[in-house]
Amino acid sequence: METVELLPDVTTERTVRVVWRRLSDAGLPSQAAHRHPTNRPHLTLATADTLDPEVRVRLKRILTALPVPLHLDGTVRFDGRTPVLAWAVRPDEALLHLHEAVWRTLRDTPACGRLNPLHDPERWKPHITLARGRDAAYPETPLFSAAPGGPDDALTGEWVGARTYDSVVRSTTPLDSVRRS
Repeated sequence: METVELLPDVTTERTVRVVWRRLSDAGLPSQAAHRHPTNRPHLTLATADTLDPEVRVRLKRILTALPVPLHLDGTVRFDGRTPVLAWAVRPDEALLHLHEAVWRTLRDTPACGRLNPLHDPERWKPHITLARGRDAAYPETPLFSAAPGGPDDALTGEWVGARTYDSVVRSTTPLDSVRRS
């Protein structure tokens, strides 16, 4: 399986990593425990069986729209085989347009194989994973630090980069040349 992921600006990434650390320090499951070098905060736009070189070129063209606004707003929990605690992404028009273009490109390319239906624009629940595991729950201790005059679980920034992740070889490949912080 290969993913198409957006990467946040440096400040947002640092803030998410602080939340990961707070979960870990509270003795709860946390992405901080996932030590593989590819582990970093990201937003998954789509997954497919494979991404051939032609599709990658088309994706790079689509991703020239970066950077786009990033809005994190509250936590969300996904139940299933492996429960997930996540920071909800509130998508704006630019992010929805980008997601739709990526999804349509993969859907319309038979060589990509199966797509994960959870990333279909009609079902997509954008988020950044904070914790995965049976005990992935909101802890008693605060996870977030409030910005002056704002809610403690909201954050704005930018999606500034993109990559693919190949789950078979556990490696990432950049999909863009933009990298702002």
